[in-house]
Amino acid sequence: MAKVGLTLHRRPPSESSEVLVPGDEGYQPKWGMVIDLQKCVGCDSCTIACKVENRTPPGVSYNVVFEEETGEFPNVKRTNVPRPCMQCDSPPCVSVCPVNATYKAEDGTVVIDADRCIGCRYCITACPYGARSFDFGTSYEDEMQGAEEIVVPDYGAEQGKRTSKFTSPVGTVRKCTFCTHRLERGEEPACCETCIGDARYFGDLNDPNSVVAKLAADPRAFRLKEEFGTAPRVYYLR
Repeated sequence: MAKVGLTLHRRPPSESSEVLVPGDEGYQPKWGMVIDLQKCVGCDSCTIACKVENRTPPGVSYNVVFEEETGEFPNVKRTNVPRPCMQCDSPPCVSVCPVNATYKAEDGTVVIDADRCIGCRYCITACPYGARSFDFGTSYEDEMQGAEEIVVPDYGAEQGKRTSKFTSPVGTVRKCTFCTHRLERGEEPACCETCIGDARYFGDLNDPNSVVAKLAADPRAFRLKEEFGTAPRVYYLR
C-alpha cells in the first residue's frame, strides 16, 4: 500500500509567515495530483474505488471519467479525462458560500463542514468543473442488506450513517477531498492506489523532489480551465 507519509490537519490555515520546508516541524504539504492522459485507459476503476471508499449514495460520484473524441473517421482519437475535485488555490466555491461551510484546510485541500452547510448549492453553481454534488438522501437501503449501517468516512461514525432520520451528510453538498481520511493515515487517495494504468500520481507540490512536483513542471503538463483563475492543483499530462 502506497504511503504519502505526511499528516493532514482540517483546521483553517494560520496567519504565520514562517517559511517551512519538508521535514520541518509544523510543515504542511501542498497536496496535488497529476494524471497522465496517455496512460488512462478509461476503465473507471478510479470511479468505482472512490465510490466504495467514500460510501457515496446513488447519483453521487466524486470521481468520474469523461470521454473526448476528436478527428474524423477513420482518423479518430479518443481521450479519457478523469475529473476529481481540482482542490483549487483560488476556489470560487469558497467565496460564494454564505456560511463559510467550504474552506481551505492547512494543506490547501478544499473541505466542507457539513454542520455548517445549509444546502443552498451556490457552490455547485460556482464550480466550473462540475465537481460537487448535492446529497438528496437516497440510499441503497432497498438494494443492499445493512446499507443503513455503512458509515461515510468523510463525516465519522456519529454523523455518517444514512439512517431513516436522514442525518448528516444528507441535505448538504459533497465532493472529492483527496480522501482526507486516508491522508491522515499516511495513505494516498483510493483512486490513485487502484489505477490499473498507473496514470495517477499524488504527493506534495511544495516538495521539489516529489514525483508530482516534477511532473507538474513537465512541458506536457496543463490544467483545466486555467483561464478562470482557479489555480487547480490537479495537473494533466498530454
